[in-house]
Amino acid sequence: MQGDLKRDQGRRTGFTQHEWGLVIAIVLVAMALRPGIVSMGPVLPAIIDAFQLSHATASLMTAIPDLLMGALALPTPWLVRRFGVNRVLMLALGLLSVSIAVRAGAGSSLTLITATVGVGAGIAVAGAMFAGIVKASFSNRAALMIGIYATALSLGSTLSAGLTGWILQSTGWRVAIGVWAALGVVALLAWWRVIPKSVATQEVSGTEGTSATRLPLHTPVAWLIALFFACVNFLFYSILTWTAAMYQEAGMPAAETGGVLASFTFCFMLANPVVGMLSKRLDRRGWLVACSLLSTIGLAGMATPGAWPWLWVPLTAFGLGGAFTLAMTLPLDHTHTPDAANRWNAFVLTIGYLIAATGPFIMGLMHDHSGHFAGGFQLLAGVSALMLVLATLLKPPR
Repeated sequence: MQGDLKRDQGRRTGFTQHEWGLVIAIVLVAMALRPGIVSMGPVLPAIIDAFQLSHATASLMTAIPDLLMGALALPTPWLVRRFGVNRVLMLALGLLSVSIAVRAGAGSSLTLITATVGVGAGIAVAGAMFAGIVKASFSNRAALMIGIYATALSLGSTLSAGLTGWILQSTGWRVAIGVWAALGVVALLAWWRVIPKSVATQEVSGTEGTSATRLPLHTPVAWLIALFFACVNFLFYSILTWTAAMYQEAGMPAAETGGVLASFTFCFMLANPVVGMLSKRLDRRGWLVACSLLSTIGLAGMATPGAWPWLWVPLTAFGLGGAFTLAMTLPLDHTHTPDAANRWNAFVLTIGYLIAATGPFIMGLMHDHSGHFAGGFQLLAGVSALMLVLATLLKPPR
């Protein structure tokens, strides 16, 4: 009788009771993976003043996590096979929470940057594991689950973008960035609760013999996916890092610039499940082109500082949000097992995030030389145009 009831619930909701527990845990973990980066955007001007940093140096607060998300993507599948998905994920979440708290109490720029390394490492290892988890647990609903995962990432981004500016104005930058350590603790506890119930979390630890360490280095479509993913994240983290600072320079209050940044993360979040649900065919080029075009138009508008931020920023975000969901889904389209998905995902993340890490730094350097952000956002519009070209080349698997 109880088994029949669970099957009936699964037919009604699309997930079994155990799957729902895993979905909720995935959502809570994903929500914890972006505030450590996003919360730095609204507080960067205050941190620059507190530690007398250049814009290029300040960009390391987001460039370092980007860099580590690329550098640590390759060893993460080995860590998962060696120690198991649960141990590795919980250790990563613990490191993330502790590092956010230490960074908030930093008394020097060295401590600030060192703690940021810990933040980036926790985010990098945890984030690199989810392709395999989705492939093992929800292989027939990969696009939907990637959409849910991306939506949860964006929800965490939206909360931190929208609230950090208000917290900054009332309590200062230390509390404004330190409070987000709590999300990591909640995520750790949520994952700990699903471990005994979810067989799927154990399956990701399996190996495939000698092929387990083979990367798709000689597969042209893997390189195209990686470059497309790189463009998406080059734009995403550059916008997260410098949008609030650009509008603060134009005279907008910190809390309002936080609202503009929150509109970016909210529309990014809105696009994740919408595009994930609508993109049902393996040939995803139509949606890839549409999302890239929206992003390019929006960034062309943002390149004129102060011109309709409440239009151009959300438009850019919706295009990038859809593109991000599709970019995360493409490696799953081309693989058949959890370990293969992890290896393709590790390759894409490595190439993508190593390139993306240069975005915030380049924009900071351009500001140090020119004294404004207009040139930097013109560069972003050009990168989005390149993304549009790549979208037309991403053919589906045979």
